[in-house]
Amino acid sequence: MNCFVTGASGFIGSNLVHELVARGHTVKALLRPGADVRGLAGADYQAVPGDIGDRPALTAAMRGCDWCFHVAASYHLWLPDYAPMYAANVDGTRNVLEAAHKAGCSRIVYTSTVGCIGLPPEENGEFKPTDESTPVTAAQMSNHYKLSKFRAEVVAFELVDKGLPIVIVNPSAPVGPRDVKPTPTGKVIVDFLNRAMPAYLDTGLNWVHVRDVAAGHILAAEKGRVGEKYILGHAEGNWTMKQALDALAEITGLPAPRFQVPYAVALGAAYVDEAIAWLSSKPPKAPLAGVRMAKHKMWFNPAKAIRELGLPQTPPKQALADAVEWFRSNGYVEA
Repeated sequence: MNCFVTGASGFIGSNLVHELVARGHTVKALLRPGADVRGLAGADYQAVPGDIGDRPALTAAMRGCDWCFHVAASYHLWLPDYAPMYAANVDGTRNVLEAAHKAGCSRIVYTSTVGCIGLPPEENGEFKPTDESTPVTAAQMSNHYKLSKFRAEVVAFELVDKGLPIVIVNPSAPVGPRDVKPTPTGKVIVDFLNRAMPAYLDTGLNWVHVRDVAAGHILAAEKGRVGEKYILGHAEGNWTMKQALDALAEITGLPAPRFQVPYAVALGAAYVDEAIAWLSSKPPKAPLAGVRMAKHKMWFNPAKAIRELGLPQTPPKQALADAVEWFRSNGYVEA
């Protein structure tokens, strides 16, 4: 298939490009000027300069493409002005999806986030992972990033109702190679390797190999039902932060941090950090949005994607090991 990928230089996007090429597909990769393309090294693709704000250019670039993967997003937990993030995530999504339809793409895969899935409720101290059917509203979106992605999903469903062949995927917390920036989950691993994590918060994520997430995008194009959402995660990947850090200790031989920061302490520090950020215009190291998200066990059930798409299930420990190897091999670990 001829494929068009937005956000191709990002963590998921670059792994998706590599996976598409490995499976024999041709790829046009939308890249903004000055994009960091280290994650795309070794992949055979056609670079298309541009951005998701230019709908006519998007339509022209997508002509002849069978599949469109809209992976690009603005991801920030703190900004002095959130308007550009809403413009990118909501208006930009409409631009890409409508341009793909106008260009004749037979399948459009939109990359959302598990942040748009209802959070697991606590019952007697236990958390039951939620799935795509869990009720969720905009009122439950606890920060601007999640709200912007939620509104983008609303746009996608509106366009489905108009006949566009859109499938939505909701990745959980991917880890693995090519995490160039790195992402917040990747930074956990980098900080662990550099002994820069003296303590941790009691939170939980659904850890999944980024290669499985990339494969899930392709499977969604091949097998996904139009208008459906699919959680791209791991059935055994619902780990607390302590479990993930203990796994990293086994993989690396380095000691895991022992001190758990009380939530109230972390929240108070985040308030101070964010107040300083507003005065200095420099992003806080610990945004309030991130600390508030960490209060919840973000555990999800990917059974639908496993059952309907055949989503691969690489063990989470292997995902962490592959991430460790990539960060060590690419200069992220201090001597």
